[in-house]
Amino acid sequence: MNSIDKISRQQQRMVDLLGTLAPAEGQTLSTLDGIKFMRANKSLPRTQVLYEPGIVVVCQGRKRGFLGDQMFTYDSQQFLVLSVPLPFESETIASPEEPLLAVSIRINLAVAAELVLSLDESQHHVATTPVSMCSTPLDDKLSDAVLRLLEALTSPIDSQILGPAIMREIYFRVLTGEQGPAIRAALTHQSQFGKISKALRRIHSNYADGLDVDTLATEAGMSVAAFHANFKGVTTTSPMQYLKTTRLHKARLLMIQDGLSAATAAGRVGYESTSQFSREFKRFFGRTPVEEANQMRSLLVEMPAESSSRYVTVQ
Repeated sequence: MNSIDKISRQQQRMVDLLGTLAPAEGQTLSTLDGIKFMRANKSLPRTQVLYEPGIVVVCQGRKRGFLGDQMFTYDSQQFLVLSVPLPFESETIASPEEPLLAVSIRINLAVAAELVLSLDESQHHVATTPVSMCSTPLDDKLSDAVLRLLEALTSPIDSQILGPAIMREIYFRVLTGEQGPAIRAALTHQSQFGKISKALRRIHSNYADGLDVDTLATEAGMSVAAFHANFKGVTTTSPMQYLKTTRLHKARLLMIQDGLSAATAAGRVGYESTSQFSREFKRFFGRTPVEEANQMRSLLVEMPAESSSRYVTVQ
């Protein structure tokens, strides 16, 4: 069997498995923490999303991500990696005949950090400018690991016993590939990128609190000016705009997932004024809170429950 036939059969096997693991549109939780399956039977317009640090492998269909003036395509040939929690815009290309089928793997930062230490002890890495979001070709080794993960996830016992080891292998493949420097930099708090990554995690853990730039800059060990510049370099936005965006995404999730009113959701994410929340929400999403919640439900973009200690993902 030549390499092209092998890739074709491997790709078809992944599509078949995801067709079973993701039977309904939206997101389906797997039996293994940190892994979700994604399915869309029709194209979805460009919309605001918030992804947690993770790896997204699309086995069929196509997605495009837009961050600033950059566009990232992730499909059966390319996978997406985010080294930090990041808001951006996403577009889905799919049809009933060829639905989008993908798997999203949250990066366990503790496991990734352990691998980084091992890699740094055994290898010499050429300094590379880190980035927060990239798409890159899916090679044979990573593709093989993803296929084995999907196969394991069809069985509860295989999932629990084999799944964590395969996830660790996937992290390793990513950390030693083109995306590796960005992930390693995000975990190395001594670097400027790593300090901003730590600030982003602080925002996601305490978004409802009264955070300000001075506090975040002090915790990062930077002047306010340096913090602003480095923050925008990683996220393409300012710290306060990022905090506002995070709050709006969290509020949208609460309205869609838990059925909260706009006023209750606004209070939960740190807004003191419901009218201010409604104005900023409409300015950001292009619809009122009620209109947006109804629209997202009509598109069947269902979001799983997330504990308060995790980043929230809307895909």
